[in-house]
Amino acid sequence: MLDPKVNNFEYIDKPEIVVHETDVLILGGGMAGCGAAYEADRWASPQGIKVTLVDKAATDRSGAVAMGLSAINTYIGKNPVEDYVRYVRQDLMGIIREDLVYDLGRWVDDSVHLFEDWGLPVWKTSDDGKNLDGHQAAKASMPSLRDGGKPVNSGRWQIMINGESYKVVISEAAKLALENNRKATDVEQNHFERVFVIKLLNDKNDPTKIAGAVGFSVRDYKLYIFKCKAAMLATGGCVNFFRGRATAEGQGRAWFPVWNAGSNYAMGAEAGAELVLMENRFVPARFKDGYGPVGAWFLLFKAKATNAFGEDYCKTNYDEAKALYGKYVDNIGTCMRNHMMIMDMKAGKGPIFMHTDEALQKLGETMTKKEMKHLEAEAWEDFLDMSISQAGVWAANNMAPEKVPSELMPAEPYMLGSHAGCAGLWVSGPGDFGPEEYFWGYNRMTTVKGLFSAGDGVGASGHKFSSGSHAEGRVAGKSAVAYCMDNSEFGEFAETEEDLAAEVFMPMETFAKFKSYTTDPNINPNYIRPAMMQQRLQKVMDEYMGGVSTYYMTSKAMLETGLKYMGFIKEDAEHMAAENLHELLRVWENHHRIIAAEAHAQHILFREESRYPGYYYRGDFLGIDDENWKCFTNSTYDKSNKTWKVFKRDYHQIIPD
Repeated sequence: MLDPKVNNFEYIDKPEIVVHETDVLILGGGMAGCGAAYEADRWASPQGIKVTLVDKAATDRSGAVAMGLSAINTYIGKNPVEDYVRYVRQDLMGIIREDLVYDLGRWVDDSVHLFEDWGLPVWKTSDDGKNLDGHQAAKASMPSLRDGGKPVNSGRWQIMINGESYKVVISEAAKLALENNRKATDVEQNHFERVFVIKLLNDKNDPTKIAGAVGFSVRDYKLYIFKCKAAMLATGGCVNFFRGRATAEGQGRAWFPVWNAGSNYAMGAEAGAELVLMENRFVPARFKDGYGPVGAWFLLFKAKATNAFGEDYCKTNYDEAKALYGKYVDNIGTCMRNHMMIMDMKAGKGPIFMHTDEALQKLGETMTKKEMKHLEAEAWEDFLDMSISQAGVWAANNMAPEKVPSELMPAEPYMLGSHAGCAGLWVSGPGDFGPEEYFWGYNRMTTVKGLFSAGDGVGASGHKFSSGSHAEGRVAGKSAVAYCMDNSEFGEFAETEEDLAAEVFMPMETFAKFKSYTTDPNINPNYIRPAMMQQRLQKVMDEYMGGVSTYYMTSKAMLETGLKYMGFIKEDAEHMAAENLHELLRVWENHHRIIAAEAHAQHILFREESRYPGYYYRGDFLGIDDENWKCFTNSTYDKSNKTWKVFKRDYHQIIPD
């Protein structure tokens, strides 16, 4: 075992230290962070309360909507909110925080209406039943959604948009809100981009209370220390902690943003926040190799997916799945569709195809050539908005998807709380809906006082998607302002500025100190570089924790073996080295991924059933056991000894079936 690393800044210069004091600190500039900034300004600025947003990237194109989207997947419209809760509960296999989902359903449409107010083009249905894209609808002077315009629904909860600039529109509103708060509170800066916050700081006098955060610039040699009264984690989900299907030169290709490093879960856990349903994961079935989106094809274009023999695997495998999973097969949700696809793949009935060719040909039977040309343009824009790599895959394989079917493939696992997954932090509900134990003072506050979360960060309440993440960010932002109004004093840090600088920049000191020990700086007995560390983590997660190489299968024995190796990974991670600021970013992203990955494994080990078939399987507990496991699995992390405590919390059904 190597000796502990020490950073006395003998081999690198000390960074410039910037200390910034604010009231509300928003970490992350995706949809949830932008929603929080917009709403916090409305309540904070009149009170002189300072709001600051810190983004690891550039806010115009950060988060899961960075490239764009062609649909908004959560819009309640004329549907009862209770039905939205039932939909989410059914798709997430019966266990959700119904108070959180119901609360979101009350507010999400207001965010969508704001998006359109801010300039997002929304498709409309004309009086004669024709679908008009957002630009056509505007040219025809169709009313807005707020004023009664009828959207084009690709599904019950989904509406079509022209979303190539979706995130830019949302970001602009958030930046204007921050500018307004900056002027109202007379501060020089309250929007920091390219600053990676790596650790939350607790109050030394009350460790259950948030006091600030620390990070560094990924462009300049600076340490940033943020002092705050309330903080909000909105830093996305976790990607690239499992070995992906895209390898070698394509390894950066993934369905979810590669910069989502589990920071929300890891920083929350290290600060003492309780986690929930961290065994849950999302395994998206997407176009093979390009990770292209399938939602619009299934819902709007009515494309069918079959095995290689033209069979609908959800029909041919229904009886076998029903025998194992009972009522959860009656209304087939996302993970159950995956399960039936995987059954055919394991039986040698693949490849799995989506019949893009047949879908467009069938639609062409009822459309004019002009309408068909426009529809095809929208179909291909769906990929250019969300996954340009998919167009590259088709071109490289000489494929014209309007003429031949396209392969589908279940991807590597991701952890998230906003899509068809529900891992995340355990937070307080709204207070006016749900049991008393779901509320502890402030909506969306974690079990750490003054620490809030939203979007992918909040667990047990998936299917928010982009609009719901924005709306939940608004809820959390408003609550954080309320918390500041009730708690006007700043906390104190246990760490000094020098301590924090030494900790954050330790990997750069390590590299500078030992780089000349060998002729190749990549191979060194004194340190490990972040790319190698990530490969180790991905290998262990893939082979033991239910990755693609085992068709998502694991067991007690496999998990315990994997956790043994995770112990070695955690030891070696203390010796990661960084040659530059980019590698320093990768080091701390790995630190976050390792904590999130270990939480994931510990939760799967604790839950002795296969609650999410098609996402993961416990080979030793292959069925669903509602009698013993229809409950929340929660956990806390003790960072002093790096151990986990996993336990049950009761599930409460609020909305009847």
